[in-house]
Amino acid sequence: MPLTSSSSISCRTIGVVHSRFKETVGVPVQAAGVPHEVGRLEVFAEFQAGLKDIEGFDYLILLTHLHLCPHEKLEVVPFLDTQPHGIFATRAPARPNRIGISVVRLLSVEGRVLHFSGNDMVDQTPVLDIKPYVPAFDVRQTTRIGWFEGRLDAMPEAVSDHRMS
Repeated sequence: MPLTSSSSISCRTIGVVHSRFKETVGVPVQAAGVPHEVGRLEVFAEFQAGLKDIEGFDYLILLTHLHLCPHEKLEVVPFLDTQPHGIFATRAPARPNRIGISVVRLLSVEGRVLHFSGNDMVDQTPVLDIKPYVPAFDVRQTTRIGWFEGRLDAMPEAVSDHRMS
């Protein structure tokens, strides 16, 4: 059966983020901009066996559901700009499937709790998947970064506001 825009896919939540950010306003816009901001990922008991050997990695990729973003937008004014862009040319949360991606530094593992830094997630963010960050797989050298050119210096101070509400 061919896929269409009305096709649906089901995902299971494997854990939840614990964070000092209780609402979307004021959350850092990218994990790379806040390398010392800590958080915890509590993996649900039925997925604990999947954490075997995870302590051998410095960084993890967390795929999350941006559960507090109320609706999708196909054009947005992203947090690092003042001009509208297509949603797929941004990392804004108002996406059709509200999937977030955060590359975090793994600090320690306590049972099924992962302590990490680089937290750009709100408290109770559902986690859909965890993948190890492997530079040989994940790093690409490029000079074309679209409208982000000249705006990355603002990232450490950039926080979310009401634009995606």
